[in-house]
Amino acid sequence: MGLEDLQHNFLTGRLEDLVKWARRNSVWPATFGLACCAIEMMAVGAADFDISRLGMEVFRASPRQADLMIVAGRVSQKMAPVLRQVYDQMMEPKWVISMGVCASTGGMFNNYAIVQGVDQVVPVDVYAPGCPPSPETLLHAILTLHEKIRTGAITRRPDRLARTARGEQLAGWVPEAPDAVRVSTPR
Repeated sequence: MGLEDLQHNFLTGRLEDLVKWARRNSVWPATFGLACCAIEMMAVGAADFDISRLGMEVFRASPRQADLMIVAGRVSQKMAPVLRQVYDQMMEPKWVISMGVCASTGGMFNNYAIVQGVDQVVPVDVYAPGCPPSPETLLHAILTLHEKIRTGAITRRPDRLARTARGEQLAGWVPEAPDAVRVSTPR
């Protein structure tokens, strides 16, 4: 009997809120820094921005200890299978932030060697724009992801996660409007 079989009442509603609160406040990022955006991502962990106040004390070196992948920078065709392997090794539930215009759309590198959007390899939850995006933009993307976790359902798996759990390819996959969130640059 899974959680989806329980009737929704006061107790299960509060339990669901507690699980969402715990997930939101204990997101552990796995870094995938590939270019200049990685420097801005590292700055978020420094004292000026201090993401430890958001429950993200350290960046995890092992994908088995992480549930958030921050893809920072351009992804080459040779790196795409490695990116997918790291994503597949992460624990459920897992989220992805595409950081920078190169990770989101290929940026100025419109050629055969660069993946034209990391969403062709892994499903993306939040896009952080910029070249490179500032640490404030990444923080805004993280807070947007926190809001998405807080308002999402814990008992129902989105279709995109069910498809990737079955091992279906995401080549040519376009994120649905409700799943992917585009973040505007904060002022």
